[in-house]
Amino acid sequence: MSEPRTVATHCPYCALQCGTRLSREPAQGVVVRPSDFPVNRGRLCQKGWTAPALLDVPDRLRHPLVRGDDGELTPVGWDAALDAVASALLRIRDRHGPDAAAVFGGGGLTNEKAYLLGKFARLALGTSQIDYNGRFCMSSAAAAGTAAFGLDRGLPFPVTDLGRADAVMLVGANPAETMPPLMQHLDRADLIVVDPRRTVTAERAALHLQPAPGTDLALALGLLHIAAVDGWRAEDYVRDRTTGFEAAWRRAATWWPERVERVTGVPVSAQRTAVRMLAEAGRAYVLTGRGAEQHSKGTDTVSGFINLALALGMPGREGSGYGCLTGQGNGQGGREHGQKADQLPGYRLITDPAARAHVAGVWGVPPGALPGAGRSAYELLDALGTENGPRALLVFGSNPAVSAPHARHVTDRMAALDLLVVADFVPSETARMADVVLPVSQWAEEEGTMTNLDGRVLRRRRLLSPPSGVRSDLEVLHGLAIRLGEPPHRYPTAPREVFDELRRASRGGKADYSGISYERLDAGETLHWPCLDLPDADRLAMDLPGVAEPHPGTPRLFLDSFAHPDGRARFAEVDHRDAAETTRPDYPLYATTGRVLAHYQSGAQTRRVAELHETAPEAFVEVHPDTAGHAGLRDGVLALVSSARGSTVARVRLVGTMLPDTVFLPFHFPGNGRANLITHAALDPRSGMPEFKVCAVRIEPCTVPATDVRG
Repeated sequence: MSEPRTVATHCPYCALQCGTRLSREPAQGVVVRPSDFPVNRGRLCQKGWTAPALLDVPDRLRHPLVRGDDGELTPVGWDAALDAVASALLRIRDRHGPDAAAVFGGGGLTNEKAYLLGKFARLALGTSQIDYNGRFCMSSAAAAGTAAFGLDRGLPFPVTDLGRADAVMLVGANPAETMPPLMQHLDRADLIVVDPRRTVTAERAALHLQPAPGTDLALALGLLHIAAVDGWRAEDYVRDRTTGFEAAWRRAATWWPERVERVTGVPVSAQRTAVRMLAEAGRAYVLTGRGAEQHSKGTDTVSGFINLALALGMPGREGSGYGCLTGQGNGQGGREHGQKADQLPGYRLITDPAARAHVAGVWGVPPGALPGAGRSAYELLDALGTENGPRALLVFGSNPAVSAPHARHVTDRMAALDLLVVADFVPSETARMADVVLPVSQWAEEEGTMTNLDGRVLRRRRLLSPPSGVRSDLEVLHGLAIRLGEPPHRYPTAPREVFDELRRASRGGKADYSGISYERLDAGETLHWPCLDLPDADRLAMDLPGVAEPHPGTPRLFLDSFAHPDGRARFAEVDHRDAAETTRPDYPLYATTGRVLAHYQSGAQTRRVAELHETAPEAFVEVHPDTAGHAGLRDGVLALVSSARGSTVARVRLVGTMLPDTVFLPFHFPGNGRANLITHAALDPRSGMPEFKVCAVRIEPCTVPATDVRG
């Protein structure tokens, strides 16, 4: 099959999934141009513009690698590599049982890959031990949204609806740096930004609320208190469309504005202004990001801001609502189709007998063949190589050596494994630790689907064939599965065939893709899930057109009712509690982490793009000038930032808008510059989210050589 000269596809990075057109130009190689896709409308960020550079980075993996007796990774053929992996997995399973093998996936995998990976883990390996890096990104908002609305879709409305908003509250989100094309949809609105830092987004806000790290939930409770006491509550909406307000109010009643100011540092006047701006707006939204989620109480924090939105009558009303700004490229689809420890395709719970029966029927196995729920992501990584933990780990689309909290401990655990296998297209820090490295295709070399932050299913299209010696993830899973004794037909290698099976597996689930097809997507249809493939009788019962008119998808959820059986949204009874770790004399500062414009996730991709690397070449730490002065630091010197778990080295940047008791580090850098060397692994009890956003540290001059703080 000849390769196309131009394809319509999407950016390989964040969940905005900006539309692009990729072309092969004789003199320039692969060229990207933004398309007039609704979410980006002809715009791209710096990462999107430079994405073609990923396709031919100098250290692109092009051959399987196996670690020899000399400790070095050596190129081998595909049969030798897959045989080595399969024989080791069979040996480990025979000795230790099926849960001795584990799988760690990624929120950047296509829907087809995520689906087949979950199927492979549960059938070919027979293991319950599968989770993915989305547990570090969106899991708290997913748990809170499911509890409140009965269903989790990041934005239950199209991104473009934000363009008509009068007021938008952004809680722990910095889209001006993390997804810049989104900002054009926020130009009209008065922005209320909740963030401990004066970010680029906060600079554009009409109101910046700057709470101390770890106190966002106290602020949410205080804002709900003001909404109720000052007469802003939407009483008819709360009565007719919700339940549980009284229990939520009992908690919020004790969080009067002055108490909130003492705990958070946010002035009473600013609290009242924020509530008034939202309540008086004709169209208003509350949007949360990682800053609200990445805490040991992240689910409760997001629930607190959902409570505020419900009290003001926003969710389920066209032109207003609550949403989560999903981070990873397929963070939405990645958590819907089975690579999460407790889920089966269609966003079904693995503990639900009906869900197990349905998926088992699609897979052609008895329900009892499916394992139960496994460990969440950090719990899985923490258990590696222990007596009762996995002895083998297969990693697809993730780099936990950099991205996981308490990173040195995680790398120690991976080093204790009998077998570490990594499928990637560049030698990430995790791949460099592996016993076997499997080179796989990347975004412009593959077909598939992605699901963006507002639940729209998108087509990824191939412009190029992968380099000789490189296989797709689907081919890797197929090759391993048949070596583990599975029938070949159970693991298709054609993305379209996998998607058609995914449709059947998702049918009737919360994330129902059964009415979506490659044909409809390729015809240009805009399809948000749930999108049902309905029998005639069901169509008539739902007053939908006959079979000639397929289901149109659901761009806006909850307009008539929420997804709970009674149709009502639930307030959550939540209360503030301290972070797992607070400051003390030997660690007197708070550290918080986040992203910067030039880089993405662990930086394994963007640090290899020359333009992006030159923009942000090394780890840095933002510090208030007074704080730096007390520590004997000046702008541009190297500092040692230490917590009870370890130390990281970063270049000092003096920032006058930082809170004096807080420092900020980006998490994109490797080696001694890993911010996650200091972060805390305390987990949210409901979502399994680690507490990335707050830990106690001290900062001091770096007196030892630090040669690897650069990417």
